[in-house]
Amino acid sequence: MSTVGSDASLATSGPSLGSGEMFDRIARRYDLLNRVLSMGIDHGWRRRTADSLGIESSERPEVLDLATGTGDLALAIARRHPRARVRGTDPSRNMLAIGIEKVRRARLDDRVSLEAGDAQEIALADESVDAVTIAFGIRNVPDRRRALAEMARVTRPGGRVAILELGEPRRGILGPFARFHIRHVVPQLGALLSGAKEYRYLQRSIAAFPEPEAFAEMMSAVGLETEVVPLTFGVCNLYVGRKPRRAS
Repeated sequence: MSTVGSDASLATSGPSLGSGEMFDRIARRYDLLNRVLSMGIDHGWRRRTADSLGIESSERPEVLDLATGTGDLALAIARRHPRARVRGTDPSRNMLAIGIEKVRRARLDDRVSLEAGDAQEIALADESVDAVTIAFGIRNVPDRRRALAEMARVTRPGGRVAILELGEPRRGILGPFARFHIRHVVPQLGALLSGAKEYRYLQRSIAAFPEPEAFAEMMSAVGLETEVVPLTFGVCNLYVGRKPRRAS
């Protein structure tokens, strides 16, 4: 996924993202925008997410990547874990088309598959995957609790749910500069580069997202033992939820 996110819609007024229509329109410039808006740091964030899954010892781990967009996180997981099979889902078919081509060029189509899907209604059986990920998409899901419950449902006991999401730094000497970048530079530059006014929704969606502690509590409420890892002065947070193993 991307720093912009591509799953579902805002609760505030603005473009509807549930059908993926907005991201269909900007799909061709999507990856370029993410590199520019994050100054390339998003690659490192995704690697950290891939490394947090705890699947190194699994013989053939199965990973679900929600709001996969053009497949960046799915590809990062496949590269970091050579035995893993990754299934990515997203509501934007144009984004998926670009992602499928990236998977083909990377020669990873034997282990990475991308298809249409909704984070709030995952079309998988209970306890069927070793890990679930979502990068920069959960803040745009209308019913986050439902999506989190779905992630916990499909994860096997002992597995992990890793969520990467932007935030507004509120502490530290660089906090004011980071907030200015997110509130003003990102929406202005995004709209300029993409030609899409909808990109201005980004700052609103970040500002409306719960504080890290509050979101971690939402994950705990669906049965995930959650740790919050701040990245880049809190501009981004990695939430790692572990599904407890059953008592023997």
